[in-house]
Amino acid sequence: MKPIKCFDAPVYPIDSSSRRQVDILSQDHPVEPLHPDRQNNPLGYCIIMHRSNSSSSTPAIELADAYLNYYQDFLTPNQADSYLQRLQHTLVWQQHSIRLFGRQVAIPRLQCWYGEPGLTYSYSGLLMTTRPWTPELDQLRRRIEQLHGYRFNAVLANLYRDGRDSVGWHADNEAELGDNPVIASLSLGSTRSFKLRRNDDHRQQHTIELEHGSVLLMSGSTQHHWQHCLPKRSRITEPRINLTFRLIH
Repeated sequence: MKPIKCFDAPVYPIDSSSRRQVDILSQDHPVEPLHPDRQNNPLGYCIIMHRSNSSSSTPAIELADAYLNYYQDFLTPNQADSYLQRLQHTLVWQQHSIRLFGRQVAIPRLQCWYGEPGLTYSYSGLLMTTRPWTPELDQLRRRIEQLHGYRFNAVLANLYRDGRDSVGWHADNEAELGDNPVIASLSLGSTRSFKLRRNDDHRQQHTIELEHGSVLLMSGSTQHHWQHCLPKRSRITEPRINLTFRLIH
């Protein structure tokens, strides 16, 4: 197991001016998007970017059969720094192994599973049972639930120790997540590239840079039609914590 590094300062995009600005909404005066099951959107589904430091907007990125909301400034830099430091040192991080192509392989990141008592989560032959909510995780869960009114009862926490840690292409489509899972992904630490590709056409891809203190909310039919991954990035030397809140049925 590689040592866990401490993170001392917020990380921001190297060149945020070059990033495509899409449907930029004020977080102070949010426009509540309709639930995917009852919206009348000529684009079908899309990515909506919420940025608190801008009042301008441009058309949303069309992403057929997907519905995502990205909140760039969900936490202030100071709040994000504080949560990162506390979660690094208070959560019970483990490096699990999964069965892949007939052999046990160590997952290239550290993980832990928290939530309401007795909830289990399984993927790739790995079965996890919840630990009780910590004060910090419960605070974040309650605040995220206020974004759209979705309820979450568990969180899978991932610690990417540096750019060598990663997660491969997958969808969060396990049976215990229900038919149309809602996943709220909170990022703390170094900015990492979150890649999406369509199941039936891998040429259709899109990348979102997940920043320190941001939340990405995936809902609707996203997990049925799109996979996502977090690729390795050798230039990144600082850690990232990713909290993926979800509802276990």
